[in-house]
Amino acid sequence: MQPTGALNTLTSLIPRVYLPAFLSSVATGMLVPTLPLFVADLVRDPATGQENITLVGLAVGMAALGTLMWTLPAGLLLNRISEWMGQTAGLAVMAGAVMVLALSPPYSVLVVARLLMGAGMGLWALSRMQYMRRVTPRHQRGRIMSLFGGTNRIGMFVGPGLGGTMASTLGYEAMFLIAGACMAVSLLPAVAYRDAPDSDRRSSQSAVSLLRGLGATLQARRSILLRAGTGHIFAQSIRSGRPVVLPLYGAFALGLNEQEIGLAVSASAAIDMTLFPLAGYLMDHFGRKFAIVPSFALFSASMALLSQARDFTGLVLIGLLIGFSNGIGSGSMLTLGTDYTPSERPGEFLAIWRLVGGIGEMGGPVVVGGVTDLFGLMLAPFFVAALGLCGALTFGFFVPETLEKQPTASDAEP
Repeated sequence: MQPTGALNTLTSLIPRVYLPAFLSSVATGMLVPTLPLFVADLVRDPATGQENITLVGLAVGMAALGTLMWTLPAGLLLNRISEWMGQTAGLAVMAGAVMVLALSPPYSVLVVARLLMGAGMGLWALSRMQYMRRVTPRHQRGRIMSLFGGTNRIGMFVGPGLGGTMASTLGYEAMFLIAGACMAVSLLPAVAYRDAPDSDRRSSQSAVSLLRGLGATLQARRSILLRAGTGHIFAQSIRSGRPVVLPLYGAFALGLNEQEIGLAVSASAAIDMTLFPLAGYLMDHFGRKFAIVPSFALFSASMALLSQARDFTGLVLIGLLIGFSNGIGSGSMLTLGTDYTPSERPGEFLAIWRLVGGIGEMGGPVVVGGVTDLFGLMLAPFFVAALGLCGALTFGFFVPETLEKQPTASDAEP
């Protein structure tokens, strides 16, 4: 693909993928410093004043469980509906689930809302991943996917500070309502640009049943799924553990308020969002592992240093290091997953890849909550760091490189 073609592909992705992703990530980012604190207040024992961190971790992790439960059905659904319909339906469910939180629901209803949000995220993520894989050539995929990761990170930079400030000034209910409205607005560009590039091209997905498709895909790709999938679980665990550890550590170990925690999380996201060009360059010029392995190795070291923070400044500095670590791996799991996706049954494989990642996404918050209640908050970052280190070692020693350094004519059709 010539540079002009790459620019055309990128331009077409802005309203269809990048803009909805930015707006929805702003809304999601607003929940990062506030949702754990909101749930902690909700489940606090009125007699002792003690917070149940396990219940906090479970509530936060329910979104990942919803994604986990819905990923395989979404893969089947995408054999029957368009990618555009999957993206818009997923965004609509996410918006509704966030607005439910504005009603100050009881814990059980909150858990259901988080499950629904995860289901919407699963459908939206799988639809856009399949679409981006279809329109993006392999030798430019690292840059396209890292830009997508960077778009999400920009939203995560804006969101936490905004959410923390709104929660401390307007209250949690108003903040959740505004976050849900922001999520709903992300539907507008997706709806306005219904026609996707190559819309006349038939989907390469097979009409076989989901069970047969999954069985055939697992049989054909079992080796790489075992190796890369294991690393994917570890990688998503440390990533999902981060937005739980930072707010809880800031609130209960350092005594910071919502606004200070939101600013610290946004500072971490600020450096995170600036590094996606470096991540894309590394993946497309040197190999995917040149970004993945250093990212998660440094991520683990940074998380282990969190216990050394003694005040707001310390939390910000370590948060910046964590943001740098995550930033150089921007879009890496998306890139790797699409690299391994076969052309004959992309939906089934991407559903499995998302399912594997969802296991890790759910595991991170649960690990944080369980370790905190059993051993104390000071040890939770070390357990999360161990997950990231396992991921770096897995990718470094057991996962083959997927970059084809000399693009061929076949690369034009991913």
